[in-house]
Amino acid sequence: MKNNYQKIICLGVLFLASSNAAAQTKDSLKVTSVEEVKITVGSRNKARVATDTPVPVDVINISSQSVMTPQTDLTQILNYAAPSFTSNSTTIADGTDHIDPAQLRGLGPDQVLVLLNGKRRHNSSLVNTNGSPGRGSVGTDLNAIPAFAIERLEVLRDGASAQYGSDAIAGVINVIMKKNTNAFTAAITAGGFNTKGSNDHHGGWDGEKYQLDLNYGMAIGKNGFINMTANLMKREDTRRAMAATGNIFNAYNAIEQRAFEEGVNISSLFGNINNTSNTQQIINYIHQYAGDVNYFSPSMQASIQSANTISALQSVLNTDVTENELAYRGLTRDDFNMRIGQSRLGSGQFFVNSEFDLSSAVRGYAFGGISYRSGNAAGFYRRPNQNRTSTSLYPNGFLPEIASDVIDLSLGGGFKGKMGSVNYDISNTFGRNTFDYTIKNTANASMPYPSRREFDAGGLGFTQNTINADFDTKFDWLKGFNMAFGAEARFEKYKIESGEEASWALYDINGNIQNQNTGSLSKPTDFFGNTRPGGSQVFPGFRPVNALNKGRNSVAAYIDTELDVTDKWMLSGAVRFENYSDFGSTFNYKIATRYKLTNQINIRAAHSTGFRAPSLQQIYYNATATQFVGGVPYEVGTFSNDSKITGELGIPKLKQEESMSFSAGFTAKIPKANLTFTVDGYYIKIKDRVVLTDQFLRPDGTYPEGSPNYNLQSLFDAAGANAATFFANAIDTQTKGIEGVVSHRGKFSEKVSLNSDLAVTVSKTNRIGDIHGSEILANAGQISNYYSEASRVYLEEAIPRFKVSLNNTLEINKFSFLLRNVFFGKVTDPNTMDVNGDGIVSGEIINGQAVATEHPIWGAKIITDLSIGYKFSKAFKLTVGANNLFDIYPDKNYGPTSVKTPALDGSGNLTYVNSNIDLSNQNQFVYSRNTSQFGMNGRFLFARLNLSF
Repeated sequence: MKNNYQKIICLGVLFLASSNAAAQTKDSLKVTSVEEVKITVGSRNKARVATDTPVPVDVINISSQSVMTPQTDLTQILNYAAPSFTSNSTTIADGTDHIDPAQLRGLGPDQVLVLLNGKRRHNSSLVNTNGSPGRGSVGTDLNAIPAFAIERLEVLRDGASAQYGSDAIAGVINVIMKKNTNAFTAAITAGGFNTKGSNDHHGGWDGEKYQLDLNYGMAIGKNGFINMTANLMKREDTRRAMAATGNIFNAYNAIEQRAFEEGVNISSLFGNINNTSNTQQIINYIHQYAGDVNYFSPSMQASIQSANTISALQSVLNTDVTENELAYRGLTRDDFNMRIGQSRLGSGQFFVNSEFDLSSAVRGYAFGGISYRSGNAAGFYRRPNQNRTSTSLYPNGFLPEIASDVIDLSLGGGFKGKMGSVNYDISNTFGRNTFDYTIKNTANASMPYPSRREFDAGGLGFTQNTINADFDTKFDWLKGFNMAFGAEARFEKYKIESGEEASWALYDINGNIQNQNTGSLSKPTDFFGNTRPGGSQVFPGFRPVNALNKGRNSVAAYIDTELDVTDKWMLSGAVRFENYSDFGSTFNYKIATRYKLTNQINIRAAHSTGFRAPSLQQIYYNATATQFVGGVPYEVGTFSNDSKITGELGIPKLKQEESMSFSAGFTAKIPKANLTFTVDGYYIKIKDRVVLTDQFLRPDGTYPEGSPNYNLQSLFDAAGANAATFFANAIDTQTKGIEGVVSHRGKFSEKVSLNSDLAVTVSKTNRIGDIHGSEILANAGQISNYYSEASRVYLEEAIPRFKVSLNNTLEINKFSFLLRNVFFGKVTDPNTMDVNGDGIVSGEIINGQAVATEHPIWGAKIITDLSIGYKFSKAFKLTVGANNLFDIYPDKNYGPTSVKTPALDGSGNLTYVNSNIDLSNQNQFVYSRNTSQFGMNGRFLFARLNLSF
């Protein structure tokens, strides 16, 4: 770690050296400062620039970055360009493999508000329910907007709920679309991962990516324009597993394979191995084809031939024969690897931005677009020796795939003008996101042979329509007083569509859906008598009971003011009242100030309250599966906040998160050196934060009537459940941080310019106070399931809390150079492991339960990007380069080991028991799949042709 900090210091020295050189060079070359861009977010005073605001605003020129940067997805561009922003693709996380959760200031993906051209952007329909940073949240899918359609981003790093409404607790990202006309531009990008880890660490290329971007703008009438962007992209998956370890084939699989080769499918002859009319035929086939397995020892062959019952054969054939069978089938362990890394994806996008005169005094505008993405991610490999694998369909097992169709549609429009001294803007913005699942290369193991390999598993949908009326004016009688006011009405709908029956059903051997009357002999089993699960493997479809169509609406009014009290002192304030149809009203305010110590140095501070309405997805998302306990069916899974079991277990209705934030900092400029500095510290306290709980379990055993566990059993039985997880306002948190940005903009001549940015962010989030839990569950000793140790790590430590970036862009005549170094701080894995090597995973008793508290920590790394561009003519530029030039990977995961893990003894005291832990999942997760600073894909090389006419 010490070496990493030395590298950071070196980065800072290099930045200051380059800036100093720029200042010295001005004696011989004319230095021209770059004009500051007027910002449109954080202040409704249209004359404000970023260094003049009372709160920090970053302006990121995406239009120029897209020419040189190795990244093409908007979330990845921001991940490397904005240290306060974090986003990484996940792996083996169901739908989250296709939509990257994005976070600002270490808060949740749903605690940052995204605007498109200043108008509220809709959220994704997907809830992040699997193990990844942002678990339990619903964010905005930034990658649904093509980066080539964007001129710049304005990132407001401050609470702004009083100005913009729900979600703006961490800040606001305003996406400004291109407006240029009389130009056709195109970019053709091709690249791939050329790294030591590619193709399951065999080297070479994988994850190839091909992208075509087109943009054209033209004038409309005298003052109008229309700008259109089209994007086509295809990327392949990456594979970062190593050769699968563990058992793959048993002796029955070997005999089954020899029968296959002779046209006999033994497993298709039984549904329940203990209840079949074909028992003797199955025994005969096993006797017949066992002789073809030439590596069976004489004694084993004799044992097979002498076994004349299914139970006797089960005892003999439950033997590992993996190595011999791999050799016979011409397979290697690599053939059983999971697809660990980025998912496969293809997409097409089309966006339009336009403004036009409706009359001499009224101007209209329209913008929006459509994005279609087809993704394919894989799950855990189903090995042939597992009961969930239909070997009658897949003799070698199978790798199930989640195919997604994500359609994102948006359309905004309105008109604006001036009535007297008042500017007005009336608009309507519509957005819809749908996420449909098709499960491929899979099986419902409870279905009789021949079974199907593909299922429609249903889908999700979210629709939002927002009507805004915004006004602003300056008052002549009070110099420097700007007032904005307005109202908003928002209408939202959320739906879950069920999948086809076979995607979720658990069948009996006769093809009927199992119920409480289904006897044990009617339940499908594998050869060894293990009951087979139902539903499509990797992702059981949404059931009819999960299907819903819910909606709500909200209305809001706000006032946002700014006053230049003196030439040096500016004061601003905002208030907002908002009422939701489902949980009531909220009132929020914000005050901020900026004072000019000199013409070049400003100090600033802000205080605000904020809120985030729980999303419809968090209120109503539910996904259930059926498990049979003692022949009785129970529902297991996520239950919606309005469900019967939620009420019976005493979990209250979701309400809004409430925040209070403070920030203070300064900005400074050194015009002669073309340097600007901003430093801001902040504190954010969030009350009643919404989290997705861990599973609450129905207590096992017999308890006296009236005891907490007896009562809890009764409640679970009444709801027909034995395990349940919920969304709940479970915790309060605080976030502290410091952010600093140093920027240099120098243009020494028409042919030489240097832009440099050094940005640092340090943040820390932690829970404060007690967990807000149901008394019923707390009395039964399950309070820790509200907010487990793993949940704590995901929230507090799973993303870098220290991040530094140094960006340098140099233009020399026809050459362009981008050199970027990003320091990603350490992260903590929510899994537990013997990190200190003492043979014990440390733990403690928390709320009456033994909790392991020793977690792997993945060390800090520096990632270097380098791009070189050459402009052959005004119309043609070629860029080549690399992301992660030096092929840096996260620290490797922990493999199998025997350790002692915490447990409770009979007296409730902490003790330790022997356990086997393997975080690598039999060599598949070489790097952690739960958290990563920058991904696990290694070096990406690319070439890009930019055309401009």
